Amino acid sequence: MTDLKVELLEWQQEVFNDPVRFKVVAAGRRCGKSRLAAWALIIEGLQATKGHVFYVAPTQGQARDIMWETLMELGHSVIKSSHINNLQIKLVNGTTIALKGADRPETMRGVSLKFLVMDEYADMKPEVWEQILRPALADQKGGAIFIGTPMGRNHFYDLYRHGQGDDPTFESWHFTSYDNNLLDPEEIEAAKGSMSSFAFRQEFLASFEAAGGAIFSEDWIEFDTEEPDEGDYYISVDLAGFADIEKATTSKQKKLDTTSISVVKAGVDGWWVDNIIYGRWDVKKTADKIFQAVRDYQPIAIGVEKGALKNAVYPYLTDRMKQEQFFFRVEELTHGNKRKTDRIIWALQGRFEHGQITLNEGEWNTEFLDQLFQFPNHLVHDDLIDSLAYIDQLAKISYAYDYEEDEYEFMDAIAGY
Repeated sequence: MTDLKVELLEWQQEVFNDPVRFKVVAAGRRCGKSRLAAWALIIEGLQATKGHVFYVAPTQGQARDIMWETLMELGHSVIKSSHINNLQIKLVNGTTIALKGADRPETMRGVSLKFLVMDEYADMKPEVWEQILRPALADQKGGAIFIGTPMGRNHFYDLYRHGQGDDPTFESWHFTSYDNNLLDPEEIEAAKGSMSSFAFRQEFLASFEAAGGAIFSEDWIEFDTEEPDEGDYYISVDLAGFADIEKATTSKQKKLDTTSISVVKAGVDGWWVDNIIYGRWDVKKTADKIFQAVRDYQPIAIGVEKGALKNAVYPYLTDRMKQEQFFFRVEELTHGNKRKTDRIIWALQGRFEHGQITLNEGEWNTEFLDQLFQFPNHLVHDDLIDSLAYIDQLAKISYAYDYEEDEYEFMDAIAGY
């Protein structure tokens, strides 16, 4: 361990040096959370005489992408062997550091743990800690660090508050992105100017405030009936269940979700929402509506929500393509491991707040604005705004940062992630 040169920021030293068993750290983006985690894993691993050390991220892929290179860089002088295929690093004293994904809890059962880090704990199911990892620490009285950026007042918030209470085994800390003196404050201010206020407070100030109240303001709504010269069309589809509409009563129809097809021209100046086609249709008519929208607008990308409903409509869509000899590729849209409420806020709030979305005038406006201004409300449908939020996955346009085509995830400063 004498070969290690441990370099920590002031806030990292405060957390690292505290002897408390369980540490809960809520911190903003680019604050230095991962580097603290890496040093803690290495040092705790070198001090362990038996048992394993775990680093747990929401998914195994994230665990690899976030931590593998950092561990290899910082711990190269004390690493005996490493195996990227199974994401394990053996230290010179024989301790194994294993990188795990909370989405695969079965791989973490039946082990004895000396120490673990749970990174982005807000994105994990709390049962992973409560039912699997906490018991694994019991025989060695192992410790843990929970780190992450808040996602409203969920189980991470509960654990953070617990660390502020009377339990002597828990302690909580809160740091913002400004606490990283290696991060240019002007860069943070630039992000502040392009993100929604909610997203900035959560992502950079590590605020636990929950999404609620007036998420979207009427003052942010802008109309423009003239199509912008620059940009490309995208179409995203949020599918509803294909009920037998003819047999459904009028009252039942009103309770059904609607399929929503958003048509957006996106360019460097933002999104122009030309049309949102919506209705309660059977599966064949749904396919026809999607096909006609694609033929009318000639988008450069079309996306349909992934899942059983997409699988149901796709054969009808394929048949229509063959009949018309007009073919196009359909991308699968996913929720990106985010709750619907968070996904809609990230994709739309900042854009509306900063004038990056304008609406064409149409019959769809009333229903769309009703959903927007009452969101989130479980008594009100959100299908139209959900389909519009999916455009974020299709329109690869960055308003504040450059990106590379081959990156796994697209960085969008306006959306806030």
